[in-house]
Amino acid sequence: MQIFNNDGFEIAFVDQQPVSDGSGEPVLLIHGFASSHLVNWVAPGWVKTLTEAGYRAIALDNRGHGRSTKSYNPAAYTPAEMADDAAALLDHLGIEKAHIFGYSMGARISAFLALAHPEKVATLVLGGLGYGMVDGVGDWDPIAEALVAPDPETITHPRGKMFRTFADQTRSDRQALAACIATSRELVSDAQMASILAPVLVGVGTKDDIAGSGERLAALLPHGTAFDIEGRDHMLAVGDRTFKARVLEFLQEHPIA
Repeated sequence: MQIFNNDGFEIAFVDQQPVSDGSGEPVLLIHGFASSHLVNWVAPGWVKTLTEAGYRAIALDNRGHGRSTKSYNPAAYTPAEMADDAAALLDHLGIEKAHIFGYSMGARISAFLALAHPEKVATLVLGGLGYGMVDGVGDWDPIAEALVAPDPETITHPRGKMFRTFADQTRSDRQALAACIATSRELVSDAQMASILAPVLVGVGTKDDIAGSGERLAALLPHGTAFDIEGRDHMLAVGDRTFKARVLEFLQEHPIA
């Protein structure tokens, strides 16, 4: 892993060149809440899939996650702040424009990146988050409570229990995650989504009860396309082989000019 500094945070990242040569188009991968570059992109095979297809795969650990600096201040975790980390990483690597691929919270960060720095975004892939980007993804306050609960056996909220288990499995800093979840769910308006002019692929599992409608979000986008990840829920959709195939097809359809 490599490290660069932005806004007082050390941001950890990996930068994997294509298997064939070192000239592949860059794909910046932005992971979801309570995850990391390793859990979201390496373990499910995305880095391998992209580099074998000739792309340069760059994946960061968002602030508060993985090997990046942790903060217990909720103000540090707005989508705009985390999108700025992603933009700064591209600048650090001397990359003027890249394909951007975010999953779940990473999809929201990717949308904020496209809004703030459209010149850096060749295409967007928004995985695991559909119209929930606009109208919310339910009450997540119980998740914050579950993350800091002294005894996980006392957690009764189903989604809270799921994310607490996930955070424990990934050995995450749960206090940092509780701070993150308080401010990282800022909504994007219909008008803001409609202003994103890059080609966008929205991929949501058909059993995902968190994301909201992928079709409805794609309909807001001037160049949006939805893809149903059949039979997959929020946790399993990210590594689905049909999703991988569709993303590669989408990237090939929209090469960086």
